[in-house]
Amino acid sequence: MTISLYDASIETYRQALAGVTDFMSVSEDYFRAQGVDLEELAETRLIEDMAKFRFQIVSVHHHTANAAEALVTGEFGGPNDKTRYDWAGLKGRIEAARTALDAYTPEQINARAGQDVTFRMGDHARTYTAENFLLSFSLPNVFFHATTAYDLLRMKGAPIGKRNFGGPHRVKG
Repeated sequence: MTISLYDASIETYRQALAGVTDFMSVSEDYFRAQGVDLEELAETRLIEDMAKFRFQIVSVHHHTANAAEALVTGEFGGPNDKTRYDWAGLKGRIEAARTALDAYTPEQINARAGQDVTFRMGDHARTYTAENFLLSFSLPNVFFHATTAYDLLRMKGAPIGKRNFGGPHRVKG
């Protein structure tokens, strides 16, 4: 099986972001109809020592849009967006990530195959190949934070399921 770095990264990021867009939209409609304060939802967390819904969405943005940039530049840092987004702002972060991915071409991303991507956070630095950055760091983080956001909304009663989470499948033909 051969898969390009572009398809494994950008197209998978797009699929994940489409899923997040869908489950947030369905949840928003449901919670508005129930009279639930969306800002209260942004503050929801699974357990006290875990980050809030707001952080999960900011992290999905970071591990898609900023990770795509890192595939090109070879540098990636921890999330530094400290903005306290409201619900509309969180939806905007996901849309901004989707738009950011449009800036990358298959040629641009595929040319980085085998090249270094270094993750830096404080004094910590770890260097990966672009493929290993994607497969062992970036994508696990995308799906961890997307799943946590989904779980928080589901826990609050949103009528969402796998069909909302998965995004559009890339089928043959």
